Amino acid sequence: MGDRNKVNVAVIDINNGFSNQGMRGIQEILTRYREEIGVDLHFEVFDLRQKGEIPGMDYDIYISSGGPGSPYDGEGRQWENDFFALLDNIEAFNAQQELSKKHVFLICHSFQMACRKFGVGQVTSRRSTAFGIFPVFLTEAGEDDVIFNGLPNPFYTVDSRDWQVTNPDDAPFAISEAKVLALEKERPHVDLDRCVMAIRFTNEIIGTQFHPEADPFGMKLYLLQEDKKMAIIASHGKEKYLDMLNSLEDPARIQLTQRMVLPNFLNRAINALQEA
Repeated sequence: MGDRNKVNVAVIDINNGFSNQGMRGIQEILTRYREEIGVDLHFEVFDLRQKGEIPGMDYDIYISSGGPGSPYDGEGRQWENDFFALLDNIEAFNAQQELSKKHVFLICHSFQMACRKFGVGQVTSRRSTAFGIFPVFLTEAGEDDVIFNGLPNPFYTVDSRDWQVTNPDDAPFAISEAKVLALEKERPHVDLDRCVMAIRFTNEIIGTQFHPEADPFGMKLYLLQEDKKMAIIASHGKEKYLDMLNSLEDPARIQLTQRMVLPNFLNRAINALQEA
């Protein structure tokens, strides 16, 4: 980083033009972080999947969003090739740098694509859509990772996906330094592997299946949509649906996760950059 007091963030939009609350959430966290910490942080949005926009290597931090559809939709397409090339370039850059490295946070769809790219776990479709506010359980490695500082175990967050990453039989990952940081809840009544909810791919690249950018405002908009409401009630019952609605006002649930995970990531990345 040329100017140690200036931080440039690239926000990669994988939503393919579909309206969503995730991009608003990411940008509001970055804006709030800049105001609260007083850091000279600038961010720029790249509409990768719809417009083919891809950031170069002149950013310090990269945050890539969730998105609709299959994590295999981009196979053989230019936008996915560009996304994977960017991750390759960041890995190569970091391998050559002892101190001033680039940091990456991958959310949901981006996380699933990165698991494909890095050969980490199995990326498969779910039997049914997962949508709602659910507990996430930290592994021993997750409890030691600064990204989750300030959160209880389990903590609550927003999960929204038709796909999942699992690691049957704890198979070794293609990159040995990758660590599973969090898992979904155990479901002893069904013969299914627990979904992986967060992975640290390298010391500088981390991804989450859940949405750390989700806030009560955006989640309420989703929960009040009739199709989402009926889907949750069909899968989990009306009592669980009402609990999700009521929990939006609980500062210890998704409000806490939204205020901790991405800001902790930014703290770690910016501290490393300023110490370089």
